[in-house]
Amino acid sequence: MEKMSLTETGSPKATKSPAFGHVPFSPDFGAKKLPSYSENRPVLSDTLEQALADQGLDGFTINQLLKEQPGLTFDDFLLLPGHIYFSPQDVSTSTRVTRNVRLKCPFVSSPMDTVSETNLAVAMALQGGMGIVHYNCPIEEQAYMVRSVKRFKNGFINDPLTMGIDATVKDIRNIKAEKGFSGIPITENGKIGSKLLGMVCTRDIDFVGDDDLPVSEVMTRELVVAKEGCTLSQANELMKSSKKGKLPIVNDKNELVALISRTDLLKNRDYPNCSVDKTSKQLLCGAAVGTRDTDYDRVRALAAEHVDVIVIDSAQGDSTFQADMIRFIKANFPNIDVVGGNCVTSRQAAHLIQAGCDGLRVGMGVGSICTTQEVMACGRPQAVSIYQVSRFAKKFDVPVIADGGIRSPGHIMKALTLGASCVMMGSMLAGTHEAPGEWFYRDGIRMKKYRGMGSKEAMEKGSSTRYLMSEKSTIRVEQGVSGAVADKGTLHQFLPHLHMCIRQALQDVGIKSIVELHFGVEEGFVHFEKRTAAAQSEGRVHTVQHVQSTGFGAN
Repeated sequence: MEKMSLTETGSPKATKSPAFGHVPFSPDFGAKKLPSYSENRPVLSDTLEQALADQGLDGFTINQLLKEQPGLTFDDFLLLPGHIYFSPQDVSTSTRVTRNVRLKCPFVSSPMDTVSETNLAVAMALQGGMGIVHYNCPIEEQAYMVRSVKRFKNGFINDPLTMGIDATVKDIRNIKAEKGFSGIPITENGKIGSKLLGMVCTRDIDFVGDDDLPVSEVMTRELVVAKEGCTLSQANELMKSSKKGKLPIVNDKNELVALISRTDLLKNRDYPNCSVDKTSKQLLCGAAVGTRDTDYDRVRALAAEHVDVIVIDSAQGDSTFQADMIRFIKANFPNIDVVGGNCVTSRQAAHLIQAGCDGLRVGMGVGSICTTQEVMACGRPQAVSIYQVSRFAKKFDVPVIADGGIRSPGHIMKALTLGASCVMMGSMLAGTHEAPGEWFYRDGIRMKKYRGMGSKEAMEKGSSTRYLMSEKSTIRVEQGVSGAVADKGTLHQFLPHLHMCIRQALQDVGIKSIVELHFGVEEGFVHFEKRTAAAQSEGRVHTVQHVQSTGFGAN
């Protein structure tokens, strides 16, 4: 299969498909590599094969299903089971969120002010997904949240906090109180690149009563250091053997060039699936922006904090304003991947791809707190939106994020089956311990506030620009509501549960990876069945009272 890309004039030109594993929808398996479900299908006798042929096809292919059921939604269909020849642990959920950013789990948080701030973005990345920090706040506040996520975990710390020889014990204690850590390198001029003289950590000042004592009197001078040019693995091994909390990296002149921390080593051990930048080993983090004039300054501030992905947040993304913003980001910050949207049609997607986006966000009016379809009579059922846009976008190597309508692990699986590379969740993540907001009780249930960015409350705080409204507009049309969601516990338990649900769902279908899932749907290997209203009722819990639940399933 050949892929399509755009020429400068906008006309398509053919390019060679990338190697297997790089495209989430339609990989180039080629003649030498068949998908594993083909290689491991049981061989039947001629009699059984003929009987199956006479019986006819079980269910529908995706194209047949869409003809049978226009306006497809997640609840309208099921996947038919396949042959199992592997365990859930053998399933790969590795995927792409944009052209160049890969995740080990297909989960992304929605940029909502009751969902995605620092704590949730950190937890998402540690568990293999990625958080998208909202922009319903001042530029400085959003930049600070991104900075906090990026600095939560490091490989080589290339800009460590350093102090000079004239610093005092009081200065060290102030940093400990403000930043939450000690272990500070002391250099000749107090800056990185200067000669390393010593280190000061908590144990050096624990029993020092004089705050005005200079650090030269208490610092540790005999240090274990690594030489510039060593690999991160070599430096980590040296830190393990030396049992030190911090390991300075110096050049031949004993000048400090970097630092690594034991706490980052522990985070690598405790979170093996964490999403990190290949070079810096910092956590991956995305951030949302709008399309107003001040958002160009917001982009510059986020780029200074080394944000990995910028999501242009708009309920209807097919606009000149968004195209201009995409072109600005790609021209000035080519290393930052841009997600355009939201879109629900192939033509909307084409306009955003032409502008240069690296990913597409699909969904309009399908979120649990969104009223766009009711108020504006505009949108599209989510399942058919994902399929149509992803089928078009794959020709240009642009991954699709399914945004909205996700209420259960089964919906995540269906979104991936229809061509999405990952899903963006709001209500599924709101109510976790890491989501922003205060707890309150209603009818004995612990809850957190959750609101749409088109709600009156959110618009009053500044989100009206997401709907292309002027900040000075006196009449604002609400496209969302405010509500509350029940306590879901910590994200560090909730996301692994979702992850295992997806792995077991792929096992049931007989597919070992998201890449194979997309290929199997396109080739007609994965089959579907329509669900009537009665079938939907049959598939849920019924005729039982006092049901006990973990709270991790459908809401």
